[in-house]
Amino acid sequence: MTLGQRLAWDDSVLPFQLDHADIRGRVVRLDGVLDAILRQHDYPPAVEALIAEMALLTALIGQTIKLRWKLSLQLQSKGAIRRIASDYFAPAQEGDPARMRAYASFDRDLITGGDAFAQLQEGYFALLIDQGQGTTPYQGITPIAGKALRNCAEAYFAQSEQLPTRFALSFGRSTERGGTEHWRAGGVMLQHMPKASPFATGGASGEAGLLTARDIVHGDDAENWNRANHLLDTVEPLELIGPSVSPADLLVRLFHEEGPRVFEMQPVRFGCTCSEERVRNSLSIYSARDIARMTTEEGVVTADCQFCGAHYRLDPATLGFEA
Repeated sequence: MTLGQRLAWDDSVLPFQLDHADIRGRVVRLDGVLDAILRQHDYPPAVEALIAEMALLTALIGQTIKLRWKLSLQLQSKGAIRRIASDYFAPAQEGDPARMRAYASFDRDLITGGDAFAQLQEGYFALLIDQGQGTTPYQGITPIAGKALRNCAEAYFAQSEQLPTRFALSFGRSTERGGTEHWRAGGVMLQHMPKASPFATGGASGEAGLLTARDIVHGDDAENWNRANHLLDTVEPLELIGPSVSPADLLVRLFHEEGPRVFEMQPVRFGCTCSEERVRNSLSIYSARDIARMTTEEGVVTADCQFCGAHYRLDPATLGFEA
């Protein structure tokens, strides 16, 4: 089998539970989805790496939540990479795939070589949940911290939910025979099962005064959590993204003594919600004078979707409202 072949577990999220450790988790593979996200733009390698990591986190977290519509992860930074945004849309009905999209904005002239995370400076990591019409969206924010985006996500769960959470991620380009490149990305999420009344004692031991897992779990819970983390530390990058180990087999390799139990696998696909109608609605707040300023020399108003690259050309006479 060549690396470019589609596997049965490509673009999927597998939920599981470690019955002996009171821990739940997810195994994710994003392959065609990540290809579709990244080919929309000409991103530098550092930006591609951060989008790949953000997409993996989004798929893992989105499938963990009882989501009716959309989960979004966003990062805002004062560095060369200014913004990363990703969305996970819950399946419209049982049996449908979830949908994902992501994009980044950045200053190409400021991008340097080396570590991708170093392109970020002061800023924040945010998680947003929108359960649809008639509900109030939720937003949680934590400062950019650690050495990778996954550390930001771990810090968010420790601060906002007081849930010890750990991610192991791997991603990159692989080349099959014949020279065709494909993205391969995979990861594992561990999360301690929530208690009725979570609490932290002894202060915060993390960077910038943030809570960590050891501030939240104690006694037998801490022993179980530490043991599962030591087992996760043994995972090899190729086990997360390679073609030889299925997600279920990976769980047996890592956690066979913890009683892993798997649930139904959720397929994931690239998908965008943009449409001409949505573009028109977004422009409806502008006056005729504003629309005139947006009109090109060709006599049209144009709009591009940052997520999927769709290009819209609209008649200005049909847009905005009369001032």
